[in-house]
Amino acid sequence: MIVTVTPNTALDVTYTVDSLVPDGVHRARDVRRRAGGKGVNVARVLHALGADVGAIATAGGATGAAVAAELGVAGLAAELVPIAGETRRTTTVLSAVDGSVTLFNEPGPVLSGPEWTALAERVRRREPDVLVCSGSLPPGAPEDGYAQLIAGTTAVLDTSGPALLAGLAGRPAVVKPNAEELREVTGLDDPVAAAGELRRAGARAVVVSLGAEGLLAVTAAGVWQATPSTVLSGNSTGAGDAVVAALALGLSRREPWPDILRRAVALSGAAVLGPLAGDVDLAHYHRELGLVAVRARPEQE
Repeated sequence: MIVTVTPNTALDVTYTVDSLVPDGVHRARDVRRRAGGKGVNVARVLHALGADVGAIATAGGATGAAVAAELGVAGLAAELVPIAGETRRTTTVLSAVDGSVTLFNEPGPVLSGPEWTALAERVRRREPDVLVCSGSLPPGAPEDGYAQLIAGTTAVLDTSGPALLAGLAGRPAVVKPNAEELREVTGLDDPVAAAGELRRAGARAVVVSLGAEGLLAVTAAGVWQATPSTVLSGNSTGAGDAVVAALALGLSRREPWPDILRRAVALSGAAVLGPLAGDVDLAHYHRELGLVAVRARPEQE
């Protein structure tokens, strides 16, 4: 089983407006609310693909109750760790005119020491084939919290900043920063060189999101770049989570890196076409799977 962990769960609220104008009054065409946080989104994608997946997340207060109810409606197998604080909300504003996406992310409630311990114990009891640790660590969580969860597992780590650097001590199988996040933690502009720094610090492989240019993978077996057949417009908020879902699925099946990257790029595009983070357009995914270009790259260019 693949298990996703979301320490900083959210209720995602998405507004669709005609256009976003600073200092203006906006009337939403549509409002949608659903359980979120990056690990929950990853679990949704895997569930849509028919994978054996379970989600572990936190939930507190009335917002946490709304998260629990929505997960039940969605049919996701989820274990929720109760917390005293109120689960955060994230707000996404989609412009129907120009396709722009604006996000507002709350920091999340403070986790107590016993609450973190309860979360970690849930993870240890599950003994997953692949563990996915996604998103920010909430206030109160140990800075090396992800390293604690990852140690001794086959894990995909998708976070940023200090949590990413501290998580490398757990030796994740894959870390998945985007180009900006990679530059932030290494200070290097060359993504291949920057990925090499993360590998030397503990990551066994690094997959970098390059936006419209696809994905770059720096691994012990080689360096590859995977590029989509076409550039899509839509809601990009769940694209990275779809990539993580593909990485986890590929690791669970012990697939070669070029195959993993083809699925990751195809799923990323399918997520852009989905209405909400965690949704994927399966028809596009199956069409694109055979069209993604994967080429080997030298470690230095």
